[in-house]
Amino acid sequence: MAYWIFKYIIIGPIVKAIFRPWIVGRRNVPVEGAAILASNHLSFSDSIFLPLLIDRPMAFLAKSDYFTGKGIKGWATRLFLEGTGQLPIDRSGGKASEASLNAGLQVLGRGELLGIYPEGTRSPDGKLYRGRVGIARMALEAQVPVVPVVMVDTGEVMPIGRRVPRIGRVGIIIGEPIDFSRFQGMEGDRHVLRSVTDEIMVALQRLGAQEYEDVYASTVKSRATATASATRSPSTGSAS
Repeated sequence: MAYWIFKYIIIGPIVKAIFRPWIVGRRNVPVEGAAILASNHLSFSDSIFLPLLIDRPMAFLAKSDYFTGKGIKGWATRLFLEGTGQLPIDRSGGKASEASLNAGLQVLGRGELLGIYPEGTRSPDGKLYRGRVGIARMALEAQVPVVPVVMVDTGEVMPIGRRVPRIGRVGIIIGEPIDFSRFQGMEGDRHVLRSVTDEIMVALQRLGAQEYEDVYASTVKSRATATASATRSPSTGSAS
């Protein structure tokens, strides 16, 4: 009930009136049964626009930090995420990653739609980066199709670091479902997992024509942070 209230009465009409989002390929989302919607990730707002523009309820595995914001904005964000079925996950790795996998499998086991960002984090510069294999494990273990989704211009409306979105038009392109049933029972093979993940990323790149770089987005962010820190640090050398 909360989902429908948020989507059709509270948030949906406001968002649609302000941002006038467009969508192509809505029919590619299965009308019933479990499926994974694999999306590129340009902005925090991706998790808002996609659920509002498809006809079925869906859940995203959302970064747990999104649920811990302070003040009115933090409260509103948390209320929206919870109202639309978003699941807080810890991305610190290890046991946390396994817990995230199990949470996603529970959603799929109920025959529902699950949204995943294969890159694992928002793109720092609009490029598409290497996917992480967790999505492949879920797809093969749950035996569900993967639907590629491309978010368009959400990074312009709400780029990383911006608290209040700009007014602008955003779009969504949904591709045809990808069937990985040929790999059934092979979810323990790391080479298969990498192959499946790469196939998903190729589908996303072709659908959205983003520039692709075969490195993890988190690595790019870490390098940028290290470079910025080195630039700010005073020189420790002495003049000869």
